[in-house]
Amino acid sequence: MATEILMPALSPTMEEGTLAKWLVKEGDTVSAGDLLAEIETDKATMEFEAVDEGVIGKLLVAEGTEGVKVNTPIAVILDEGESAADLSSAPAKAAAPAAKVAESAPQAASAAPAPAAPKSADGGRVFASPLARRIAADKGIDLAAISGSGPHGRIVKADVEGAKPSTAPSQAAAPAAAAKAPAPAAAAPSGPSSDAVMAMYQGRAYEEVKLDGMRKTIAARLTEAKQTVPHFYLRREIRLDALMKFRGELNAQLESRGVKLSINDFIIKACALALQAVPDANAVWAGDKVLRLKPSDVAVAVAIEGGLFTPVLRDAEMKSLSALSSEMKDLAKRARDRKLAPQEYQGGTFAISNLGMFGIENFDAVINPPHGAILAVGAGLKKPVVGRDGELTVATVMSVTLSVDHRVIDGALGAQLLEQIVGNLENPMVMLA
Repeated sequence: MATEILMPALSPTMEEGTLAKWLVKEGDTVSAGDLLAEIETDKATMEFEAVDEGVIGKLLVAEGTEGVKVNTPIAVILDEGESAADLSSAPAKAAAPAAKVAESAPQAASAAPAPAAPKSADGGRVFASPLARRIAADKGIDLAAISGSGPHGRIVKADVEGAKPSTAPSQAAAPAAAAKAPAPAAAAPSGPSSDAVMAMYQGRAYEEVKLDGMRKTIAARLTEAKQTVPHFYLRREIRLDALMKFRGELNAQLESRGVKLSINDFIIKACALALQAVPDANAVWAGDKVLRLKPSDVAVAVAIEGGLFTPVLRDAEMKSLSALSSEMKDLAKRARDRKLAPQEYQGGTFAISNLGMFGIENFDAVINPPHGAILAVGAGLKKPVVGRDGELTVATVMSVTLSVDHRVIDGALGAQLLEQIVGNLENPMVMLA
C-alpha cells in the first residue's frame, strides 16, 4: 500500500505553506534524509527531508501551489513491489485541498480530505509519517504517547514498531461526530471589507497587490498586538559624542581584522547589559504568568522586501562587540535571503527597531508579543544643548522611545531599564568592563 508524504509543519506556528520547488521527480528512489522539496513558510524557505524510503510514485501538488495546509498529502511513495500503475486502481486516501496555484503550474490532483491528525495530551498536533500512522492503527498504538525520533520530532516507523498497544483509546479515534463539530465563529473583521474598499475607488487607476504569507502574518500579529497589549511609552534623548569618539578608536584598532562596528552594535550591547542590570524587566507575557529570563536574548528588526524579520541574538550580554557585529551581519544577510531557521527569529524578551539610518528622528514601535518591550531608535542629529557648565553648545543627540507592555513592566521599572540603556550608551567604556 503506497505511503503518502504530508505537508510538514516546519515551525511550531505553521498552518500552511507554499510548495516552492520539488527536488525529486516521479520515479526517483529516495531514502530517509534525502531532500524532497523546498517549502515556503510565512517567514522563510526551508528544505524538507524524506522520513521513509521508496520510489516517488506521484507528485500530488504542483510547484508554486500556495496555501497547502499542514498534513495535506503532497506526494506518494510506492512500497516494495508496487508500481505507479497501481496508484490509478487504488482508492485515494487524501489529496491536496483546493489551493491557489501559480498560473504556469498544473493543478494538483484532488480526492477525499485527509483525516484529522491525532492530538497530544496538551492538545497539540502529533506529527507522524504515514507509514508510522498505519502501523500504529494496525497495532492499536496511541501516537500521542510516543516520542518521535524523526526530523522536528516526527514519529517514524522505528518509533512505533517496538511500541506496545495502548489500553486507552487515542484521541485520533474519537467519534466522527466530534470531528464534525461546528467551528467557532470567525472574529468580526476590523474595518471595511475588501469589496467595500474597492468600491470606493471604482473608476480610479490602481494596482492590486497580492498579500504573501509574510505580509498576512505581519498584519495579523501587529493588529493583535495593538488590540491586546497595553502599550505605554517612555522617551529619552541620548548624547552620542562620547560613543562616536570611542567607536572611531575601536574601529581603527579592529581594521586589520576586517571588523567595523556600527552604532547599532553598541545599542544591542547596551540593551543586553541593561536587561541584566534590571532583571525584572527581562521578561515576557505568557498568558496567565510572566516569564523572567536569565540571559539577554535581544531581537533586532531587519527590513526585507515585503516585510521584516526579528532575528534574535542569544546571550548577547556575554558576547563582545565584534562578535555581536559579526553575528548581526550574518543574521541580517540570511534574513534578506529568507534563509533563517525558525529558532533564529523566535524567542527573545526585548527588541530593537532602528530607523535612524532612514533619517527618522523619533517614532513609536509596536511590541512583538510575547516580548515585554521594544526600543525605537531614531537618527543622531546635531542639536544645541546646555552643557554641564551651563553654556550653550552643540552635541549629537539621538532620540529613543521605549514601548512597554504594562502587564509585564510597570512605569518605574521601565524608566529604570531606559536609564540603564542611556547610561551605557553615554558612557560606552562601561560596556567593556
